[in-house]
Amino acid sequence: MKKSYNYISIEGNLGVGKTSLCHKIAEKDNCELILEQFADNPFLPLFYQNPSRYALTVELFFMTERYKQLQEHASQRNLFKEYLLSDYFFEKTALFANHNLLPEEYRLFQSLFVILRQSAPKPELLLFIDRPIEQSLINIKKRNRSYELSITQDYLSKVNNAYQEYLKSDLNFPRIILNAGDKDFLENESNFSSIHNLLSEKFPNKLININL
Repeated sequence: MKKSYNYISIEGNLGVGKTSLCHKIAEKDNCELILEQFADNPFLPLFYQNPSRYALTVELFFMTERYKQLQEHASQRNLFKEYLLSDYFFEKTALFANHNLLPEEYRLFQSLFVILRQSAPKPELLLFIDRPIEQSLINIKKRNRSYELSITQDYLSKVNNAYQEYLKSDLNFPRIILNAGDKDFLENESNFSSIHNLLSEKFPNKLININL
């Protein structure tokens, strides 16, 4: 089924299954997949151990790596692929930074972010997977990344609130909040098809809530 967009981003809190969903979509579609290389950030384990010390370092690394990756894919498009699909979008950089950094650190961060944002590729459709925080924590524990095991429910709640507030902003592209609950969309083909079909629809430039 032909997609209505050239660049689709799937977003969500930690542990909602956005990367796994992107992999499954890429198996079905002729799309160019862009996955965040979070494991390449050498400061991430240090950040979870000592957030106040490593927050600025980890966020600057994420920002520059995300920008570089998105720019490379957008400027060197594979003409044999129908569209771009990513498991993040550049604006998440500021959402996490605003939450993790001290005010003076965030001002420094923001001075560079606003410059990069001007030329960073923007999605034509943003699909945000929304799950209960408790379900995200279960998924995080299942994947058993040692540096994530200290993540708390309070941290995930604050991240989710930051996303929700941003999505309410006056943006020039459609945003879908997909209320997934605890439903499985990786093994359950009916649930997966419901999500996959959304990517072929044309939506207005506003925030839309859809239940899976």
